[in-house]
Amino acid sequence: MSAGASRVPANWARSGQSTKFVRLAHLRRLRECEKVAAVCYRVGRGSIEFLLVQTRGKRWTFPKGSAEPGLTHAQAAALEAFEEAGVHGRIEEAAFTRYVRRSGRNSSVTEMTVNVHLCEVTWLEAPQEVDRNPTWFSSEEAKRRLRGGRKPDHGAELARVVDRALARIRRLRPADSKHVVQKDALQKVTVIDYGRRITRKASR
Repeated sequence: MSAGASRVPANWARSGQSTKFVRLAHLRRLRECEKVAAVCYRVGRGSIEFLLVQTRGKRWTFPKGSAEPGLTHAQAAALEAFEEAGVHGRIEEAAFTRYVRRSGRNSSVTEMTVNVHLCEVTWLEAPQEVDRNPTWFSSEEAKRRLRGGRKPDHGAELARVVDRALARIRRLRPADSKHVVQKDALQKVTVIDYGRRITRKASR
């Protein structure tokens, strides 16, 4: 485009329509208002354990990040689990719960909707992100760790996510199923190219 040329379509100028410009920073903030999280779990000897990671502030949390362009929310959540905790496994396509995370102070408070997906861990490798310290906890200990260092209402909301995950896992694994997940409830996720691209295959 030549110097001084307008970036506004010519028909807009001719029709006299007003043009509203949106700052790129605002678009980025809108993108960051929607997050995804993976509640990673394993079942062994009749107990369910949850995999948590640490934030930079050393609080325990679920693998979480922004929704990724070109990926479903489930795929983006699987990507976060891979990068932050080294997770390989199967993830549920539909979010089993959501919660709102508020950050900032006074007039600059931002509300972020976090879409939470269930992920059954099949195996782990070293995570790409350092100092995440992925660690397995019982459900009660996971809830205690999630409450730690947070405001009571936020900690309680994260603890409720664990309770909802337990209820969902038990629905997927009836008592007489011998740990066989309902067919097609979860999707196998294969992470390639160091996690920047992922493909999804139906569970078998």
